[in-house]
Amino acid sequence: MKRVLVTRPKHQAESLVQELKQYGLDSVVFPTIEIRPASGWQIPDISVYTGAFFTSPNSVRFFLERLKTEAPRELEALKTIKIFAVGKTTAGNLAQYGIETEPPPKVADAVNLMQEIGTEIITGNTFLFLRGNLSLGVIPKAVAEQGGKCHSIVVYENHPPDIKATEKVKAMVTKGEISCLSFTSPSTAQNYFKAVGSTSVPSGVLVAAIGKTTAKALNELGVTVDIVPGYYDGPHFAKAIAKALEIA
Repeated sequence: MKRVLVTRPKHQAESLVQELKQYGLDSVVFPTIEIRPASGWQIPDISVYTGAFFTSPNSVRFFLERLKTEAPRELEALKTIKIFAVGKTTAGNLAQYGIETEPPPKVADAVNLMQEIGTEIITGNTFLFLRGNLSLGVIPKAVAEQGGKCHSIVVYENHPPDIKATEKVKAMVTKGEISCLSFTSPSTAQNYFKAVGSTSVPSGVLVAAIGKTTAKALNELGVTVDIVPGYYDGPHFAKAIAKALEIA
């Protein structure tokens, strides 16, 4: 049975593991990032913003749980401004808090999200961006280029995997026990190659990126990407991996 390395955080890995299992693929879960809440950020006055950007379930979780506990009025205020989600999963998580989003982009990444928002919405307005510490800054840059302002708040942090787990996975990849390395965000890719200490991928091992932003991060590391699905979500990602491994 062919194995896929799943580098998602532990609490997010199971859905992809199950999708891969449907195609007869085994998974090795190796969280290259441990997600922790960031400290030191202040709850903002939501009323000053035209809209807010959420690019991952983690940004939803760590920002809204704090608002729900400490500032319920700000949570209610969030429901009155435009809310942009990078994909259906993030939009679904926001819906659990009663927050409606603008239509997610057809291709779920930050680049496509910004391309589908009209300049008339951005120009002259101020936006809030809830992000992790390893965000690539695509959204603030795009907002600035269109004449808007963007206030970024780091609400969660990514931390690297432990040494023992890293050595075990490194040995499996070297021995040919892993058929595909899968990455679902730039930070999973960056942390993986930093942990193993090399950007060299053994011959015969495929590299899969869930979307263009992740693929770009891998390319910047000097890693060739073999698989990018047509739509950037778990089911399409698993199907693309299976097809590349000649299973689907």
